[in-house]
Amino acid sequence: MAINPQVTNLIIILAFMQISKKVPFEDPNVLNGVRALYVLSNVIIAGIYFYVQTQINKKNDMTVVKYVEPAPMGSGDEPKFVATTVKSYDLQQLRALFKAQLMGVGMMAVMHFYFKYTNPLLIQSIIPLKGAFEGNLVKIHLLGQSATGELARPWKAAAGLMGAMQGGEIKTDKKSIETAERAGRGGVKDE
Repeated sequence: MAINPQVTNLIIILAFMQISKKVPFEDPNVLNGVRALYVLSNVIIAGIYFYVQTQINKKNDMTVVKYVEPAPMGSGDEPKFVATTVKSYDLQQLRALFKAQLMGVGMMAVMHFYFKYTNPLLIQSIIPLKGAFEGNLVKIHLLGQSATGELARPWKAAAGLMGAMQGGEIKTDKKSIETAERAGRGGVKDE
C-alpha cells in the first residue's frame, strides 16, 4: 500500500519543524551548512530535469496526443481541443517544472534574505527533491516506468485547490475530443 505524497509531505514538514527548533541557526557555520544543503538540493533537481530533457529529446516520440483542456475557472471560455506530440507535451510539462522550481527558489530567497527566515531552508531542501522523484516525467524518463495507467498522457491535473482553479479535469474520451474538434474551439496543434 502506497502512502499519499501529501501525507508524507505533511509528516516530513512536521518532523522537520521539530528538528529545526533544535538547530542552532545563529551559528554561522550551521547556517551556511543549511544554505549549502538547500543549494545542493536545487542543483540536484535541476540536474534531474536537464537529464529528463535530454531523454525526451533523445526519444523524440512523435506519437500524437489529443485531449480537451478545461477552460480556466471563471473565464467563461469554452474547453480547448489540443493535439500535440508526446515530445512536445513532455517538454511543455518540463518547462512548467523548471518554472515552479525557479519560483520556489525566488520565494525562498525573499523569505530568507529579506525576512530573515531560516527554518524553511531545511524543509525546502527535502520536500522539492522528494516531489521531483514523484513527478510523472521523472518516473518515465529517469526511473524507467512505462507511460501506462496513471502515467498515460495527458496527466490529470493536481488534486485539490490548484486543480480546481485550473478549471477541472483534462478530458481524453473520444466523444469529448470529437466534439471539441468539430466545434473548432481553440485548436492548438503543436508540431
